[in-house]
Amino acid sequence: MMELGEPMKKHGKLTKSLSVTGTVLVWLPIVTPVVLSAIFFVDRGILRFDFLMPAELALLALLGGLLLLWAALRVGAHKRLITWALVLSAGNLLGSQGLAVVTGLAHGDTEPEGFWFAAVLALLGVFILGVIALGVGGILLVRDVYKPQPPTGDI
Repeated sequence: MMELGEPMKKHGKLTKSLSVTGTVLVWLPIVTPVVLSAIFFVDRGILRFDFLMPAELALLALLGGLLLLWAALRVGAHKRLITWALVLSAGNLLGSQGLAVVTGLAHGDTEPEGFWFAAVLALLGVFILGVIALGVGGILLVRDVYKPQPPTGDI
């Protein structure tokens, strides 16, 4: 019997699809620059890493985060981690982009140096850490969703 306020534990195909798709979308902006750098290094022998690519692919991470939040609410697991990581990611992405626009860094009016450039990069770094935390939450959620469930019902 379910208690009042207890989340329904739904581990069906929809929840599994949401959790797997969300996790993949969240990790894409983190893994893509690493893979492309490795390919470029093997091909040309030069190490180039695009540290701005996670921000360029941020919509994938945020969409994946929303899917993970939906799945977490359905299952009732890892809601806090996923919610806080999603809020942290979105807030710092908006903060870094807004600060870049306000200071002129976004459109080239200000040289990329000094305090404001460091502040934009710091916010971007916290965004990336938030996306990684969201990805970890997604992995934990996928693990829990695919864990065998005890049979329900009274005997």
